[in-house]
Amino acid sequence: MRFSTPALVVALRPHGEHGAVARLMTPDHGLQAGYVRGARGRQLRPVLLPGNQVQATLTARTEAQLPQATVELLHSRGPLMAEPLPAVAIDWACALTATALPEGQPYSRIYAALDGLLSAVEAAPSASGWGAALVRYELLVLAELGFGLDLESCAVSGSSSDLVAVSPRSGRAVSAATAVPYAGKLLPLPHFIRDGGAAPWPDILDGLELTGHFLLRDLLTDRSASVADSRVRLVDRLRRAAGRA
Repeated sequence: MRFSTPALVVALRPHGEHGAVARLMTPDHGLQAGYVRGARGRQLRPVLLPGNQVQATLTARTEAQLPQATVELLHSRGPLMAEPLPAVAIDWACALTATALPEGQPYSRIYAALDGLLSAVEAAPSASGWGAALVRYELLVLAELGFGLDLESCAVSGSSSDLVAVSPRSGRAVSAATAVPYAGKLLPLPHFIRDGGAAPWPDILDGLELTGHFLLRDLLTDRSASVADSRVRLVDRLRRAAGRA
């Protein structure tokens, strides 16, 4: 096996005295792991930061062998690591990708969405500029892995209008009239999720409450549960930022 591809660094695990196993999200080959010699050295350490875009070449003699990887930096998001909120957002988005996706299966939509989310974090002056993109990214990961929510019509009436909530059990949308008897038991469905566009702080936080429920229930279980700590830190900081806005 040998191929060269652009990739997003999503995780790095020390291996041996100086090397590390990098987990790379690629557009056509999905999530790939490769051993990088000297990964913890002065030259490669800033290259292999989560969120960075690299050109990677992976080679292996057999399919069962861990590939050797060489990387060249294409775009660094390292400066964002000095900014607390962008840093924790990148950490969470990359950790979710590295943990939830199976290796070697192409997820071109997830690659494109992750790259777009990271670019939005980089470009936006405030988290209010990329919070909606984060919610959409989490929804996409759920959908691509078979846990998508049904937000097209009301689970009870079948109506596609005035959808305001989601059943925490079925993941199906609920209209305003149908939701009344179940007040306090349903998850909020902010309008931007269906309508697109930017979102105010309350809607972003409602969106994160929605996606967080299904991520914890369906994806971040067993050994993956520890990754949820990154999300808890992110949501806590977003709530503080919303309180200051």
